[in-house]
Amino acid sequence: MTTVTADPAPAPAPAGRRPKQPSRLRRSWDKHWYAWAMVIPVVVVLAVLIFYPLVRGIYLSFTNLTEANQAAEICTRSITGSEVCKPNPNRWEFVGLDNYVRVLSGEVGEFWQWTAVTLIWTVACVVFHYGLGLGLAVMLNRPMWGRTLYRILLVLPWAVPAFVSAFAWKFIFNERFGLANSLLTAVGIDPVDWFGDWRTSLLTAIVTNIWLGVPFMMVALLGGMQTIPAELYEAAEIDGATPWQRFKNITLPGLRPVSMTVILLGTIWTFNMFPIIFLVTEGQPAGESEILVTGAYRAAFEGIRNYSLSSTYGVLILSILLVFSVFYRRMLRKQGEVW
Repeated sequence: MTTVTADPAPAPAPAGRRPKQPSRLRRSWDKHWYAWAMVIPVVVVLAVLIFYPLVRGIYLSFTNLTEANQAAEICTRSITGSEVCKPNPNRWEFVGLDNYVRVLSGEVGEFWQWTAVTLIWTVACVVFHYGLGLGLAVMLNRPMWGRTLYRILLVLPWAVPAFVSAFAWKFIFNERFGLANSLLTAVGIDPVDWFGDWRTSLLTAIVTNIWLGVPFMMVALLGGMQTIPAELYEAAEIDGATPWQRFKNITLPGLRPVSMTVILLGTIWTFNMFPIIFLVTEGQPAGESEILVTGAYRAAFEGIRNYSLSSTYGVLILSILLVFSVFYRRMLRKQGEVW
């Protein structure tokens, strides 16, 4: 007879204590380690190129750091050639909200004037970007001869580097040799000093940016139109709907998700569009056509470089765009858009 000996049963866990479970992060790593392995390098690059400068800029906005007080020591060379270093009595320090108070009260810089110009610039550009882009998209969405060629030609401004376009348009609006004044002279109108008044100066930048930004809107909206089922247009046409009714009741609602996205992106990009203002108007006349980003640049890199003031402008710009994005998202949710 063979005797079978059973393995001893495992000791029961102490009452009131549960086996230790791995953490949520550990479980995610064990299950999706390959995804983490691909994401981590991107996160590291973003941390180095975006997050660290952002945190550093926010910190500097609470200091009085400038080019003159950034050194911890002041070193001088004696007659014998030896270098003598002494602590800098005026070294930069933490000042709290002082920069924000000075900027918002108008004590330093022209924040409110630049904000007003920035809003005019942004609204005008985005409205024309969307309006012209929508019109061109509707035109190119129809069967027509040479449609592919027209699409290529209309996308070309988007392919040209922004600084090249800026110099080209600055020459077009040149007071003495520009094409714009040549055309005005040809029809008997006196030449215009485009950069002598802030309104005409800003107009030149808006025209330049419209030329650059319309292709993006056109391509995005054209792609959105091609996702709208053709059966909807056919049914509407059978029911006797006019072209305007089809556009209003089918095209615009079908483009709503795309429109909401491109308007938000266009607003953020235009608000921060540095090269057009900087290269076309150069802030003329006397800084009256500056926007917030060019004002921040001049504070940081012209004259006695005021890094803390420039950082303050940067944080305020970020705050304005964040507030706009939050309200924009809430508006979309109220309209039933999922975003």
